[in-house]
This record gives sequence, structure tokens and C-alpha cells, in this order.
Amino acid sequence: MSPQVSWSFQPAVLIGVGAMVVLYLAAWRRGRQPGEPHPPSFGRLALFGAGVATILVALVSPLDSLGDQLMVMHMVQHMLLLDVAPILLILGLTKVLLRPATRRVQAVERRAGYLAHPAFAVILYVALLWLWHIPAMYDRAQGNGAIHVLEHLCFFGAGALYWWHVVSPVRARMRFSGIGMVGYMASTKLLVGLLGIVLAFAPDVLYPFYAHKPHYWGLSPHEDQSMAGLVMALEQSIVMGIALVVLFVQMLTESEREAQRAERFEVA
Repeated sequence: MSPQVSWSFQPAVLIGVGAMVVLYLAAWRRGRQPGEPHPPSFGRLALFGAGVATILVALVSPLDSLGDQLMVMHMVQHMLLLDVAPILLILGLTKVLLRPATRRVQAVERRAGYLAHPAFAVILYVALLWLWHIPAMYDRAQGNGAIHVLEHLCFFGAGALYWWHVVSPVRARMRFSGIGMVGYMASTKLLVGLLGIVLAFAPDVLYPFYAHKPHYWGLSPHEDQSMAGLVMALEQSIVMGIALVVLFVQMLTESEREAQRAERFEVA
């Protein structure tokens, strides 16, 4: 049996995404004015556009309706909102695009205190994922539209805060670098990957919402749950692997630059 497929044109999603696009394009055009020494590139525009497209795939495309019928598709939706969309959107940002907020970032961090520390982003990211996958919380969200929206906002918000510290379009007062960033990534992804393993190898169906669903695509509810757990664990591993490779390359590049600067200083 195949699941029913439909598009989800929720006004709140369309208005929110539309406003985000309008604000970004206005900032991008402003940053491309003649005389700007560091204009945002078309590559940044493409990355931001890809992030917007990812949100639309997650919340507007048939993936949204499939998630109400198959847990594995719901997990794909969550991973897009938690990791893929925030990464692409933040990669599309620069200091120029964030003006005039750029000048206020460190002041906001000082007022936020510990909430602006990368460690808080790790705690929030991991805690929200585990919290929303408690069976009672998960089923409540699936059965209530407002709570379901809150769940999605929590995932997107936690992902945006988490990846902000990794990508750092604006230099923060409190940030990890080098081996600290490796620990930041590894600890988070391992703790979330553990949740995926719990779901994948649970002996019984944990979520009553999916327990009595038809065997869509030949999957029993238990097999569906196991696949959802594997999707979570694999996605976390893949994202962590890619991010760590990028961080390693950046560390090597910075090390080479420092060596070249030291060499020039010695020659002088």
C-alpha cells in the first residue's frame, strides 16, 4: 500500500519564508552597491536560496504529509529542519549582509551571558531532540497542529543556534576553535546518534501514533521506526564527518598562514 500524498500550503510557513527571502534580497542588493569593498557573492545567494528550498521541501512538499504516515519520512523532515536548512542559510550570510546588526552582536552576547556560549547550543540541541522523542511528547505533537508547529520551530531554532557557532558569519566573543570545535561537533553528534540507535534497535514500537498505521511501502510500524532511527544516526554521522573534514582543512590552512607570517617576520 502506498501512502497518500499532498502538498501543504500553510499560510504561516509561506509568509515566514517569503519575508525571509525579501529581507535577504534587500540586504544582498544593498551589499552589491558600487563602492562596497566586500560585496556578497552570487555563491552566497545560491546557498541561501538552497536553504530556503530545503525549508519548502520539508514543510510544503509532499514530505510533510508523508511524515504523518511514515515515521522515517517524518525523521527526514526533522533532519532537514535541524541541520541542512540552517547550515545552508547561515552559509549564505556575511558581515555585510547582517549590517547593522553586525555591530550589536557582541553587545547582545554580553547581555545573554551563558546563553551565548557554544556549550549552551550543544545542551539545547541535544536536549530538545531527546525531549521531543519521548513517546508522550512525540504523539502529542503529532496529534496537535499547534504543538507540531512548536516542535518544528524548536528544531529549526536549535539547529540555527548550533550551526551559527560553527559557521560564525560574525566573529563571536565566546567561540571554540581548533580542537575545541572538534569536541563541540563530536559530542553533539554522538549524543544525538545514540538516540537514533535507541530508535533503530528498540524491541517494540515506541510511538502509538504510528503503531496501527497500514504497512505503507511494505514496512511494518516497527520496521518504519527502525529505519527512522537509522536515518537519524546516519545523518548525524555524515554531517559530523563532512563538518570535521572542513574544520580540519581550515585548521591546516590557518596553520600554514601563521607559518608564512612567522617566516616573513624572521626574514624581515
